[in-house]
Amino acid sequence: MAFAARPDVPFLSEGPAALIDRLRQKLRAVEAATGLGVDCAGAVALGIPPIDAALGGGLATGALHEIAAARETETATASGFALALAARSRREARGGSQDAGTGAAIVWIAEDLSLAENGAPYGPGLDEAGIAPERLITVTAARAREVLWAMEEALRCRAVGAVIGEIRARGVDVVATRRLSLAAAAGNTLALLLRTAPDEEPSAAATRWIVGAAPAAPSPHGVGPPRLAARLVRNRRGHLGAWSVEWNSVEQRFSLATHSEPLARPASDRPHPAAAA
Repeated sequence: MAFAARPDVPFLSEGPAALIDRLRQKLRAVEAATGLGVDCAGAVALGIPPIDAALGGGLATGALHEIAAARETETATASGFALALAARSRREARGGSQDAGTGAAIVWIAEDLSLAENGAPYGPGLDEAGIAPERLITVTAARAREVLWAMEEALRCRAVGAVIGEIRARGVDVVATRRLSLAAAAGNTLALLLRTAPDEEPSAAATRWIVGAAPAAPSPHGVGPPRLAARLVRNRRGHLGAWSVEWNSVEQRFSLATHSEPLARPASDRPHPAAAA
């Protein structure tokens, strides 16, 4: 049985791509009306065209973003990603200045248990991310709900440029993420909710990332730049994707990890498979 398109019903006469774009525009209009829109906010460009294009120009400031470690043992990798994003946010707010000692502070809020198990940010590591240690304010809280409350308060402070909240709890109430989104929009502050494991619960976050470790490329001087696998699994501005990226601590920017990995040579004492057949 064939169905003919009806010109009086727009969604039946347009293709899937056009329908998705039209629905996305309506969604953005609703988000703007409720105060959750991210189109009017600034954007932090990661410096990688494919990722920035998927994000609609970059990671929206004045919005909430979730970053989850692929597994708890990779929380340090996810933390490094969050710190690098916060550093780029401060740098762009200063108009591209390399001076890491000026500008708004970054607030890191974590549960006591998270700090005990995963550790606190390390000074030399902060320098490599482009953050002067004295510009990072660390706050500890006993429970996840206190972390969320402290994040909301910090996001509304004009002296703060980015807020990172690390929690272990799963199933954070969608109302709590909506409050964080509204606070980020009110303060035009970058909000990063760092999780020790992925969570598929509904959220008001503009993006949701799952970040894991990736093998570093070989270097004549030893280990190459740190490399990670980043998956964008929620994006209110556009498409999803997965990329392998590495952090250039000298230029303080991301780049795609396009270097080929070394391959093991075949064993010299074994016959070729074709010859053995």
